[in-house]
Amino acid sequence: MYTAYNKRVIPVALVAFGAALWGTDALFRRGLALELPAGVVVMWEHVFLVILTIPYLIRFWRKKGQLSRTDWVALVIIGVGASAVATMLFTASFRYGDPTTPLLLQKLQPLVAIAGAAIILNERLLKRYWAYFAAAVGGAYLISFGNPLSVSVSQLAPALLALGAAILWGLGTVLGRLETRVLDFGSLTAARFAIGLPAAVIIVVLQGDWPSAVSVGTADLGALLLLSLIPGLLALLVYYRGLSGTPASTATLAELAFPLTAILIGVIVFDAIPTWSQWLGIILVASTITVMSTIGRRGDTEQLGVVDEAPAMAESGS
Repeated sequence: MYTAYNKRVIPVALVAFGAALWGTDALFRRGLALELPAGVVVMWEHVFLVILTIPYLIRFWRKKGQLSRTDWVALVIIGVGASAVATMLFTASFRYGDPTTPLLLQKLQPLVAIAGAAIILNERLLKRYWAYFAAAVGGAYLISFGNPLSVSVSQLAPALLALGAAILWGLGTVLGRLETRVLDFGSLTAARFAIGLPAAVIIVVLQGDWPSAVSVGTADLGALLLLSLIPGLLALLVYYRGLSGTPASTATLAELAFPLTAILIGVIVFDAIPTWSQWLGIILVASTITVMSTIGRRGDTEQLGVVDEAPAMAESGS
């Protein structure tokens, strides 16, 4: 009885814990984003992640002969777009002062992934997908603006940056699913970071931020390492360990620990209390994603599911 109970409860707890670790991202990223250029943060983040995933990178290198030209194109898009550029957009969104909205908007990523899977992988869309999409977009609008009837440019910019990151992460999810035919998860993750690193370096150089990159202080390097480890690699490992033994619909509910943690940290640490309309948006987006997952797994569809892939923080590798 005890063993059977553990088999049911522990995996769900691990999914929730991994998702909660992603919700801590603002604790590390917001301060760094306010002190350093976004490209510099992303470059050093990738440096640490490449070092941490060297064993998997060696495994990937041994398998490189199995990759076709199409596989390499997909990997470059994943590394440059979904890893380097998307994470840079996400980091830049924190420079506008809001510590929770960029994180909460990443709940839209599954919508992009499902639509992308229908286009690229020829997987069928959920029934009533566009109704769910409209509901989630409405929720995202409410999340983005404390007063939805009065939108300023300063509010619009971080929302657009965060949404741009979610779209690129959604594309990375679809192409990553395509590459799992030839690569295991560890090898794919390591390749993503290894390709993203030179892209991040190029971005830093083109933006003229190289002097800032090579003069990062010890304190910031420590924060960057923690960013890579806690809401990055540790969250990724814990999440996927739990996901392997958790039903999809249950995992979706456990993933709600992600936005809840982000909200709690925003309120307790940054004194960022959501308005009534933002709470409504949070409920609307979370409910839409949960219903989509439950229906998709219970029905006759086999398309990319909401919880087959890690949340946005995993897509960023951060």
